[in-house]
Amino acid sequence: QMLVTGSRALLLQQWDWRESRCVRTWRAVHTAPVAAMAFDSTSTLLATGGCDSTIKIWDMLKQYCTHNLKGSSGVVHLVEFHPDISRLQVFSSSIDYKIRIWDLKSSKCVALLDGHFSAVTSLAFADGNTLVSSGRDKICMVWDLKSRESKRTIPVYESVEAAVLLPEKGDFSQLGVKKEGLHFVTAGSKGVLNVWAVATAACVYTQPVPFELKEEASERSLTQCLLVPERNEIVTVSAEHNVVFYDAQTLQLRKQLAGYNDEVLDVKFLGPGDSHIVVATNSPQLKVFELATSHCQILYGHTETVLALDVFRKGLMFVSCAKDKSLRVWRMSKGGRVTCVAQGLGHAHGVGAVSCSRLKESFIVTSSQDCTIKIWNIPESLTSKAKAALISSPESLHAKVTERGHDKDINSVAVSPNDKLIATGSQDRLAKLWACSDCSLLGVFRGHKRGVWCVQFSPVDQILATSSADGTLKLWGLRDFSCLKTFEGHDASVLKIIFVSRGTQLLSSGSDGLLKLWTIKTNECVKTLDGHEDKIWGLHSNKQDDTVVTASSDSCIMLWKDVTEIEEKEAQAKEEEQIMKEQELSNLLHEKRYLKALGLAISLDRPHTVLMVVKAILKETDGRKHLEENIVRLRKDQK
Repeated sequence: QMLVTGSRALLLQQWDWRESRCVRTWRAVHTAPVAAMAFDSTSTLLATGGCDSTIKIWDMLKQYCTHNLKGSSGVVHLVEFHPDISRLQVFSSSIDYKIRIWDLKSSKCVALLDGHFSAVTSLAFADGNTLVSSGRDKICMVWDLKSRESKRTIPVYESVEAAVLLPEKGDFSQLGVKKEGLHFVTAGSKGVLNVWAVATAACVYTQPVPFELKEEASERSLTQCLLVPERNEIVTVSAEHNVVFYDAQTLQLRKQLAGYNDEVLDVKFLGPGDSHIVVATNSPQLKVFELATSHCQILYGHTETVLALDVFRKGLMFVSCAKDKSLRVWRMSKGGRVTCVAQGLGHAHGVGAVSCSRLKESFIVTSSQDCTIKIWNIPESLTSKAKAALISSPESLHAKVTERGHDKDINSVAVSPNDKLIATGSQDRLAKLWACSDCSLLGVFRGHKRGVWCVQFSPVDQILATSSADGTLKLWGLRDFSCLKTFEGHDASVLKIIFVSRGTQLLSSGSDGLLKLWTIKTNECVKTLDGHEDKIWGLHSNKQDDTVVTASSDSCIMLWKDVTEIEEKEAQAKEEEQIMKEQELSNLLHEKRYLKALGLAISLDRPHTVLMVVKAILKETDGRKHLEENIVRLRKDQK
């Protein structure tokens, strides 16, 4: 029920987290921020360990500080209550690597458990008299609390951030638990969960993971681990802020939340009903989010930052390209699991842009910083094998055609809706049109004053749209390569454009974090959306054309809904109400019910009618009195 947070402002706050409101705020009385907190098993006492070397105990019901325990050295970064509340013991650890036991009856430190050579990171109580402690010195220690001596030291060969005891009840045979006795799970710098048996000091199970293990700390390292007995789950948090839920009995992944995205470089809708989005963040891994639940799959494969994405029309197959000079083809199964089915190597530099064939899953076009365009065929055997889920390791793709397209980096490539044409936009200020069959040049679009960031074919007309670092969007005819329209309004580079509303409008995103919606027919910007703080690199609309997803360097991914119809309905209802009121007013005037007509005429904002009504009332007998009574009854704004 209760959630307590400690802030740098030296305040403690208690929250009713279901209602997301703060219930009370009080001063922490520490002279430096709180570094650790723990509740006792009855949730009546809260211990706070501070950066000022003190521990304070708070009675949460009577709302006052009951103890102030001094004597630790340096930051107290770990506090725990003994689970048996009748003992009234608090355990803590600080910079001197010792575990201190405090007796709350006498407010004194009654014992020091000395054995670790680095920071103690977690304490777990097995029964009343056994304690397991984990440390960054790559060992876990088992202590006997009666004699206050160490019973056993278990070398775990990695810096451990948390040790969690497996419950005695329950079947953990899939985790290598064969005999009775204490077993615990460790989480630390390698980024995997290991299960250890205390009796033999041996590792009985190591969780399989899709990445290579590193001895030292990396972004995969685990920083927290908890057992949630109610849900029978083990939860871990990694250094890159991924929160992962595992089944406690099998360590099978149940759900994964990605807490932080870094700079987002591209985003696309995925799945037959656009139920997922695939996101390229500033990392070699791709993230696939299920929109309904926020569950995230992390896809391993690329070895350097993924730069761009594109999805085939059916929404199950998609392509990613990266700085590691490769492209990869992925496929999503019916159940939502994504696997890599093919890989293409051949570019001499990072692959910065990619586009998929529009009609069938037949080919891919990529462009690179080596100024070339490559067309890759997808053999039909590959798509049928991928459908049947028969691919165990990615197959190799080879480029059918390579063409040197521009003199500078190619920023964008697009395939026409009939799969016959390819458009490219480059840093050399030109956009070019190519034939798909043999990559022969058909024409050049000249006119932008700076590099071209994005090219898009219209879904309905023979038109190409381009956007540029000069802040403009241009529409070009594909027949004569002439510029048909120019849209000016962005103050910064226009990074992405898409056609929306069945090809009648354009949506553009700028490097200043603004989105603009343009109506092509009238050449005007009808709406500016300010949602992001930084460059918007990702922009994509769903198949139904009613939702848009945007992604930016500010680490945010946003979904935008088309509310045109809803707003039109609201406006129509308002208009109908207005007409009804006007009809009522003319009826009242006709029936000479002037007093009632007065209020209505004012609320309809008809000063001339109001004057007429007032004059008519004054002509009546007792008119002045009635008028005064009515004016008193009016609302303030009406007066």
